Amino acid sequence: MTDLESFIVHYGYIGMFIVLILGIVGMPFPDEVLLTYVGYHVSLGNMSLNLAIFIAILGSISGISISYLLGQWLGVPFIKRFGPKLRIKEKQIDWVRNNFNKYGATFLIFGYFIPGIRHVTAYVAGFSKYHYFRFAVFAYIGAIFWASTFIILGNILGDQWEYITTFFSQASKIMWLIILTGVLFIILRKIKRN
Repeated sequence: MTDLESFIVHYGYIGMFIVLILGIVGMPFPDEVLLTYVGYHVSLGNMSLNLAIFIAILGSISGISISYLLGQWLGVPFIKRFGPKLRIKEKQIDWVRNNFNKYGATFLIFGYFIPGIRHVTAYVAGFSKYHYFRFAVFAYIGAIFWASTFIILGNILGDQWEYITTFFSQASKIMWLIILTGVLFIILRKIKRN
């Protein structure tokens, strides 16, 4: 049993709430594995399905809201100050803002299902000045789908819940490969135009 699993066994709903907040803000916790593990405990009768889903949604909403506020607070001045060291130019910041305003809803709802993406979408929304109400609607809908999906999946899988770890390990590698290929394609197109 991992430390994270024993933490959930020991602290239950409160532990799950805290880990989800920290995980979404950016701590390296395997959130899908955690939620599936909680679903497994639901299947054993150790936790209530409705309460587990409610607490998971609450933790996810809290974590993503904190990330949004940090994005607003640190914002563009932070990026302008440290951006040149990371080779981030003001032109790129404008591009991110414009694209987030176009596709932000998709990023916020479906980004939860892509490890790494869910951790940055709220920061980008915050520093892009994406309207808080729109952010909340889409990010909170995403939280509901994401948390419910993995807890229900863990409940259905029962003692086979650990297969989700292997699946997500492979799926996230494939997803990152697709994303990197897409970014490379965009960069090469820009270079070819210039």
